[in-house]
Amino acid sequence: MVQLPITVHAAVVLAVMLVLLSLPISMRRRKAKISLGVGEDKALQNLVRAQGNFTEYAPMGLILVALLEMSGAGARTVWIEAGLLVVGRLVHAAGMWAMVLPLRVTGTFLTQAMLIYGAITLTMTAFQNHLF
Repeated sequence: MVQLPITVHAAVVLAVMLVLLSLPISMRRRKAKISLGVGEDKALQNLVRAQGNFTEYAPMGLILVALLEMSGAGARTVWIEAGLLVVGRLVHAAGMWAMVLPLRVTGTFLTQAMLIYGAITLTMTAFQNHLF
């Protein structure tokens, strides 16, 4: 059985984050009496986009973390990847909720840096392990 302890830790944190991003949407929908879509409700739109953006980036980031861990990349590298993913998604979500552009930009930058760093590191690791 393959064990991926760093990936497990990241997945647990990301799962909790997704729930925390989802609950305010349900509460806002109930309050605004909007069952589908966002209507004209800007607050609901921001909440939905915060969750949507999370679900667009978190899975690929988690896949990269898992592949790095499975490929034999160093634990420090994998922890950096997982940390960048979690912190990037957390900062971005905070920026979306508070409508603070610098937080959104920082979160986006951290997440995209994680994806690029992960892709490069995974490629280098694959070459070193003769997987290409």
